[in-house]
Amino acid sequence: MRKHLERHLMAIKSEGRGLFIPYIMAGDHEKGLEGLAETLSQLEDLGVSAIELGVPFSDPVADGPVIEAAGQRSLARGVTLSGLIDVLKGYQTDLPLVIMSYLNPIYQYGIERFITALSETPVKGLIILDLPHEHSLMIKSYLTDTDIALVPLVSLTTGLDRQKRLLKDAEGFVYAVAVNGVTGLGKSYKDELDSHLAQLSELADLSVLTGFGVSTKEDIDRFNRVSDGVIVGSKIVDALYRKDDSIKDLIRYAVQASLSDENSLRQEKVVTDVEKFSRRTAMGSKRNLNLLC
Repeated sequence: MRKHLERHLMAIKSEGRGLFIPYIMAGDHEKGLEGLAETLSQLEDLGVSAIELGVPFSDPVADGPVIEAAGQRSLARGVTLSGLIDVLKGYQTDLPLVIMSYLNPIYQYGIERFITALSETPVKGLIILDLPHEHSLMIKSYLTDTDIALVPLVSLTTGLDRQKRLLKDAEGFVYAVAVNGVTGLGKSYKDELDSHLAQLSELADLSVLTGFGVSTKEDIDRFNRVSDGVIVGSKIVDALYRKDDSIKDLIRYAVQASLSDENSLRQEKVVTDVEKFSRRTAMGSKRNLNLLC
């Protein structure tokens, strides 16, 4: 049986719909963690596919200035991983949540204790930005009997052979990193990005979502043509901090663009992926987890 996050995203694709996942920083709210449920509910009501939830950390090497600042504000409010988990245990939703964290907070919390605690929350996915694929066993060994997927990241510089290794036992979805560097607005994309994403989508038999720097309607349209959807972080984090309600228009556009996308190549890929997914499920094949590029 496939894990819930993968089944959920594949079900959306099977209807010919694309995927849209917003990222928010836990505790970056005037009420701190007490405001988290409000933000999660607002995003869910807008029709997003899942929600990525960042854990604040003092040394965020992959975060651009917007998300780094959000993390600092969250830490200043006393937000901790322990406090976040306590809040999530009391939050009820059928929408999958995905935790994005660095390894240090998880290690300090205790890896086995962390996974056990997450199993009592709506969290169905886990992204650890600084955990290399070669060391992912320290996490995935605790995930075998859970419904939590360890999501792999694949960068623009990841070679074909390594892409295949990362995808071989991947679960949840594939996080395609669109830029070389940190997150943030106003990123310029390399000319070969589209062909890279198209190749990655062809190799993967689960959903591929493009993230890092995605911030405009044009970005959304572009990446929906060569992958299964997008992850938007800095644009949403900044708008929530400034209480800019116009961000809802971008989210609605992303959701509607996914729903109305008639791109023939993308639709062919949806059919192919669903067929692959069905064959794997019928065979009952087992997979491990891979991470990082």
